[in-house]
Amino acid sequence: MKKILVANRGEIALRVMQSIKEMGIQTVAIYSEADRQSLHTQFADEAVCIGPPPSKDSYLLGDKIIEVAKSLDVDGIHPGYGFLSENAEFAKKVTDAGLNFIGPSPEAIEVMGDKLAAKQAVKEYEIPMVPGVDEAITDVKKAKEIASEIGYPILIKAAAGGGGKGMRIVEAAKDFEEQMERAVSEAISAFGNGAVFIEKFVSCPRHIEIQVLADKHGNIVYLNERECSIQRRHQKVIEEAPSAVLTEELRSAMGQSAIDVAKACDYIGAGTVEFLIDDQHNYYFLEMNTRLQVEHPVTELITGLDLVKEQVKVAMGERLSFTQSDVGIYGHALQLRVYAEDPENNFLPDIGKLEKYELPVGPGVRVDTAFKEGMTIPVYYDPMIAKLIVHAGSREEAIAKMKSAIEDYQVVGVKTTLGFGDYVMSHTAFISGNFDTNFIKEHYSGKLDNQLTVSDEAYIASVFLAQYLGSRRVDREKVENADTISSWKLKRKKYLKN
Repeated sequence: MKKILVANRGEIALRVMQSIKEMGIQTVAIYSEADRQSLHTQFADEAVCIGPPPSKDSYLLGDKIIEVAKSLDVDGIHPGYGFLSENAEFAKKVTDAGLNFIGPSPEAIEVMGDKLAAKQAVKEYEIPMVPGVDEAITDVKKAKEIASEIGYPILIKAAAGGGGKGMRIVEAAKDFEEQMERAVSEAISAFGNGAVFIEKFVSCPRHIEIQVLADKHGNIVYLNERECSIQRRHQKVIEEAPSAVLTEELRSAMGQSAIDVAKACDYIGAGTVEFLIDDQHNYYFLEMNTRLQVEHPVTELITGLDLVKEQVKVAMGERLSFTQSDVGIYGHALQLRVYAEDPENNFLPDIGKLEKYELPVGPGVRVDTAFKEGMTIPVYYDPMIAKLIVHAGSREEAIAKMKSAIEDYQVVGVKTTLGFGDYVMSHTAFISGNFDTNFIKEHYSGKLDNQLTVSDEAYIASVFLAQYLGSRRVDREKVENADTISSWKLKRKKYLKN
């Protein structure tokens, strides 16, 4: 391929084009009228306005995007994530037009895009599944009977769902009918499909996903895991790789399950298989995302691979240049999604102009963004401003580096999740690795100030001191003496500075 159109916007469009250009391939950007001054349009070799600001009038116009691609002699289309990235009909139209869709086949997208179809597709493999049903349910009475058989609490989920939409937790039978009605209504509104199914609700779960990469010659590898348990409204805010709780044995078992899921749909390219892990470290298959994930940078940093370049190589028919035994884990990476949201007002969007916008820099610090000072965040799209990613030799060092990077990241004009990221990095539950998807519910009161007890503060200081002194383990019972806090803080300050 000599020219690729990126059918997306913002930071992911810019990030994808950067790798494509490094491969010596020309880039084409599309943009809505709201994104005319966006950095991704300035970076591309060519840029075309696709329509008015609303997504339905611009970034979701698949036929128009293909028309633009053909008029500019484009060889392939990279969909990024969101918008049309998991639209099987769009992928088919791209290939039917004689263009290369840089992603999996339309058939794989269709199978894995429906959670029920995905469950049925992987049945022949011995992949652990959450107890529940694998068919759509519309009869409320029958659904209620099934829920009683499974046992409360249960989870009602939209078959075509994602991002927490069409998902309802039901604690008791008396609440079932109301919650099912809401789930169906949300599913119709969000996806145009009211089909729902029921699963056992896994209490205290951790959200772990496995990155897979497959070529057109039958070679599939897994690129280790990402921990994505820090979430608000079932949507991720902080991700890391590797997870603080996976053993080599569990990583290997989940990796093989992820490969089997990819085999079940004849997958090609980069994809992500998502799992839940309960408090006994049992894991269960959730779904497969047939695209590049928002959190892919943490995988890139611990493996040394560029996933976009690998996607393009696979699309051009190349074999994977490495095997499973070549995939290692080098250090630790953390990612904070910097949203224009107010963490002290239920994470509601806070759209506005970036009066001041200064990015952190330094070894092991990466910022994927498409904004600069003076730009206004459009109201039409997701409020993510950037992704702040750090990489260091250990988890403790990565946490310290993330805190330092957050401090150096200057944003004036809108409220952001930077303060929440600092709060998480300073919390004992996160530092110890003892957390799950209920982190916000259990540990965050909605206020960022004065939430640490003296005991918590001492423990945090001791963790950094332990790293400073070369130790990896800290006995909490030995650090409860508040008299030692000041000296530990001085050591921590020196460590962070260095």
